[in-house]
Amino acid sequence: MRLLKKNYSKRSDEELMSLYIKGDRKAFEEIYHRYGNYLFNFFNRKLWQNREKAEDFTQELFTKLIDKPEQFDINKKFKTWLFTIASNMCKNEYKRTEIRKRTKHTVPESFEAKSNLKPADKTVDETNFSVQLNAELLKLNEKHKEVFMLRHFDGLTMKEIAEILDINVGTVKSRLHNTTKLLAKKLATFNILLTE
Repeated sequence: MRLLKKNYSKRSDEELMSLYIKGDRKAFEEIYHRYGNYLFNFFNRKLWQNREKAEDFTQELFTKLIDKPEQFDINKKFKTWLFTIASNMCKNEYKRTEIRKRTKHTVPESFEAKSNLKPADKTVDETNFSVQLNAELLKLNEKHKEVFMLRHFDGLTMKEIAEILDINVGTVKSRLHNTTKLLAKKLATFNILLTE
């Protein structure tokens, strides 16, 4: 009957997880639809623009979710819980590969010179800014870089970041303020304002 049909797209993440824990596979499909690309982009950015690794990590995270959905506490916010797991997976990968020792000497693969093109000044400035921002982010210590990226690249709230990193909101604000101030100083030649 049409009236009894569940409208998954209008349900909260937490409701969907509650349904999935009870065996509703379509609820999981909606969760995957909402977060699949989002998590891939998160992993791709955090794992050195390695698309294959990002795909593997995204698949691994959803496999964990399929295998043990009951680990999610339905009284908590799903998005925060999911990003906490994703963030911890990246930290474990950093430890395994000791990336901090090699990162300083690498150039992003996605950056290439295109001498045959004549882009507008704005496009050149944006490209140069992006390259310089990434270079400056690599120089930051992990805790400051992570707060900045979660806020500005992933669009998470201060509270969500605090929960993911298991620190208080004041610490998030302090780290974000100090990082933003430092980056604004380092990137002053671009004459732009980084906002918190």
